Amino acid sequence: MGIFSRKIKEEKKKDQSAVPVVLKAKKEEKRKDTKQSLPPVVQPSKPVKTVKAYRVLLKPIISEKATIGVSLNKYVFEVSPRANKVEVKKAIEELYGVVPQAVNIINKEGERVRFGRYLGSTKNRKKAIVTLKKGETIKLYEGI
Repeated sequence: MGIFSRKIKEEKKKDQSAVPVVLKAKKEEKRKDTKQSLPPVVQPSKPVKTVKAYRVLLKPIISEKATIGVSLNKYVFEVSPRANKVEVKKAIEELYGVVPQAVNIINKEGERVRFGRYLGSTKNRKKAIVTLKKGETIKLYEGI
């Protein structure tokens, strides 16, 4: 059987080579035409995540320690518990127009408190310490 199948394959090859070159060219042209007629595929761009500053920065923390930090170009803010350093940096840029040099984040667990016989706790807080370059300030802290 192997010998006969070889002969059949060889005969098919000879028949295909006998097909005029003009027909092959026409087939290739048709293929090119169909490819060109299709509209180009547009890749959807990735959605850009925008930072909403009022959701990231909750309030500035004004305390004795925070006001001492102002002299070192360090400002303290209470931020959303889900915020990260990158979001805080973008929010500062958006609200105050100042580019922070560094952002440090502190997670403060709520303290256990007691009201008579009832036990409870204060809420967890997240603070961000924003360091600015020399000469840059945030207007909010100026008069304190």
